[in-house]
Amino acid sequence: MTNDVAVPASGRRRLVPLLLLAVAVVVYAADQLTKNWVVSHLTEGESVPVIGDFLQWHFVRNPGAAFSFASGSTWIFTVLAALVVVVILWQIRRLRSIPWALFLGMLLGGVLGNLTDRLTRPPGFPEGHVVDFILTPWMWLGFNPAIYNVADIGIVTGMGLFVIVSLLGLPIDGSPRIRGGEAAEDGSVGDESASDEPTAGERAAEGETDGTP
Repeated sequence: MTNDVAVPASGRRRLVPLLLLAVAVVVYAADQLTKNWVVSHLTEGESVPVIGDFLQWHFVRNPGAAFSFASGSTWIFTVLAALVVVVILWQIRRLRSIPWALFLGMLLGGVLGNLTDRLTRPPGFPEGHVVDFILTPWMWLGFNPAIYNVADIGIVTGMGLFVIVSLLGLPIDGSPRIRGGEAAEDGSVGDESASDEPTAGERAAEGETDGTP
């Protein structure tokens, strides 16, 4: 019985971190391949309709954060991205939860994708500009539309998963959740069984009634 329980636990310790790394590799590879294609086939500033105005390719180089925000602070985002990567890799040792693996894998792949641009693309290390090219004007409800990339999609999707796992109270180590209602119910059951036990005084009174010395 002990071996039957230990094997799945040991397997999860290996497989869940591998899932994180697999998700990160897929996001990172998709990001870098699409960016290299854009740089090779499109002219900077050029717009190419893919599905009319619904989806367009529009090649820009972004010195700021995701969705072209906070331009002019590239080195700050380079440092922050490197710190995020270190924290995620450190958390792998505790990781046993599949939802957390998906969240961290998406985040790691996206952060590494944009970090690679900042380290390797012009104007140079550590202030390279990130390649953005996805334009979806309908998403911005009339506001100035932001242009983004696959790494940004991975980051935003990962943060969405983080909100879900946080609301559900899923721990990163895969341990069972402790629900307040269940804990209270267990406590009340314990109190009831304790109240069913006779006290010392009641046992003494019963002994006198039975004539037991």
